[in-house]
Amino acid sequence: TFYQPYPHKKKWNKDHPLYKIIGDTKSSVRTRGKLANSCLLSSIEPANVAEALRDADWVSAMQEELSQFVRLKVWRLVPRPEGKSVIKTKWIFKNKKDESSLVIRNKARLVAVGYSQQEGIDYDETFAPISQIEAIRLFLAYATHKDFTVFEMDVKTTFLNGILKKEVYVGQPPGFVSKQYPDHVYAL
Repeated sequence: TFYQPYPHKKKWNKDHPLYKIIGDTKSSVRTRGKLANSCLLSSIEPANVAEALRDADWVSAMQEELSQFVRLKVWRLVPRPEGKSVIKTKWIFKNKKDESSLVIRNKARLVAVGYSQQEGIDYDETFAPISQIEAIRLFLAYATHKDFTVFEMDVKTTFLNGILKKEVYVGQPPGFVSKQYPDHVYAL
């Protein structure tokens, strides 16, 4: 026998009917539809942009990342400014996997090559919009003491929402350089 949270409904968590569950019911839920879609994902992480551009799944992941920059109005294409340093960009490719190590999503992230910057010249201070673990523990202790319900959320594009004190220039993403303006850069 196995634990079934809703025996009267004959369903497992996330409302998947029991007859559609494949494999061990104690592991994460894998339905026939999910299994069919997981076969379409690339399980090999590309070593560079050229490899990624040869795989439609990775191109789609890169386009999805760039669409978030456009949607949130993070940057605008401008002529390369004189006397300003331009930070290069690069792609990071990772496979997102479930508990049973099945690839559920191809994830491409565009990052700034910040290690090329020099403190005092390119920047004065650094900041990352993340919570300190002590603050999280204090919040959870207080919520437990007061018997509050706590919800967890994930902000997909949290680092794109930061406010910059001065204008920063980054190079165009490798593999996605504008044909019309190849010498332009992005102003953040």
